[in-house]
Amino acid sequence: MSTQHLVLAAVAAALALGAAPAAQAQAKEKCYGIAKAGQNDCANLSGTHSCAGQSTTENAPDEWKYVPKGQCKAMKGLSADEAKAKMKK
Repeated sequence: MSTQHLVLAAVAAALALGAAPAAQAQAKEKCYGIAKAGQNDCANLSGTHSCAGQSTTENAPDEWKYVPKGQCKAMKGLSADEAKAKMKK
């Protein structure tokens, strides 16, 4: 293998590694109603707090966590629309 091929292979590998975190970030979704107290990922739907780790209730429908895309329903979680509807009840 020539030096040029080695350099091109190294550059391709570096680019592939740099793209991996972006692909992983896109493969997540917000899942409502599954966060344990103090383990939510950010602000809740009801607006009572605006930061991660501030939930005070287990599995509150307005609290959310990021989960792998497509896994929310298997975890008995809710979409944002479902969470909003549940909060109105």
